[in-house]
Amino acid sequence: MYVNDATGLDPLDTAILRALGQDARATFAQVGDLVSLSAPAVKRRVDRLRERGVIRGFTVRLDPAAMGWQTEAFVELYCQGSTSPAVMQAAVEQYPEVVAASTVTGDVDLMVQVRARDMRHLERVVERLAAEPFVSRTRSTVVLSALVRRPDVPPDPVS
Repeated sequence: MYVNDATGLDPLDTAILRALGQDARATFAQVGDLVSLSAPAVKRRVDRLRERGVIRGFTVRLDPAAMGWQTEAFVELYCQGSTSPAVMQAAVEQYPEVVAASTVTGDVDLMVQVRARDMRHLERVVERLAAEPFVSRTRSTVVLSALVRRPDVPPDPVS
């Protein structure tokens, strides 16, 4: 059986992860039907994947717009001096509107994905981010349409 050396995952593990990524509520029997394994065999593999930290938890995918979060933007933060990632993280973790934040290459120091109720709410969030002591300036890009949103699942094998 082929095992991906980079991940340590074999094709069955990958198929199980893909199935659970699409529906975390699927039973072991349902997943087993999809990957041609018995429910106990799926459970053993899922338990091993959890022990290895590949699976960190089970969740739902929500529609932000249906919950009143109509506006989304990517906000670039340019930092003064050499601000550590830990300082950046501590600051942006305080904002419930921040759904993702990453240090990046290039001129930008920190890229923040923000969801807000409307443009006025987004404006207030950007103003608060810009007021952080380490931020020299920001630049925002508002999302018009989210075209591709994939769950965190392994991609289909490339043929």
